[in-house]
Amino acid sequence: MPAAAEMQVMVVDDQRAVRNLVRASLNELGCTRVTECADGREALVSLRANPVHLVISDMTMPVMDGMALLRAMRAEPNLLGVGFIMLTSRGEAELVKQAIAAGVNNYLVKPFTMATLRRKIEAVFGPLT
Repeated sequence: MPAAAEMQVMVVDDQRAVRNLVRASLNELGCTRVTECADGREALVSLRANPVHLVISDMTMPVMDGMALLRAMRAEPNLLGVGFIMLTSRGEAELVKQAIAAGVNNYLVKPFTMATLRRKIEAVFGPLT
C-alpha cells in the first residue's frame, strides 16, 4: 500500500460539486494524486490507459453508472486489483448486496464526513500514512 501522498485515486461522479468535495477531502487526508471523471465510460477509458490504486465512484450517473463501471473493471485482468468504493446517496440493503456481489471493496453513503472517508479507505488499504 502506498502512502497517502503516493496513492493515485480517481473520483467518478457526474456532479462537479461532489467531485470537488471528494477531492478536497482526499487532499485533507494527504491523497493529492487525484483524477476526476464525469461518468463511468470516461473513467474506464482513463483506467485502461492509466490504472490507479483506488476508484471512488458514484452509483447513479448517466452514460455508464457506478455498478456498470465496477462490473467492467472486475472483468478486466489489469484492473482487478484496483480498490473500489461506491459512493451513493442511497444506502438500501439490496444495492449494497449487488455491489458486494460485483466486487466492491467498500461503500460510502452521502453525505459523508472526512473521518468516514478515511475509515472506508483504510478498511481497503490499511492505515493511511
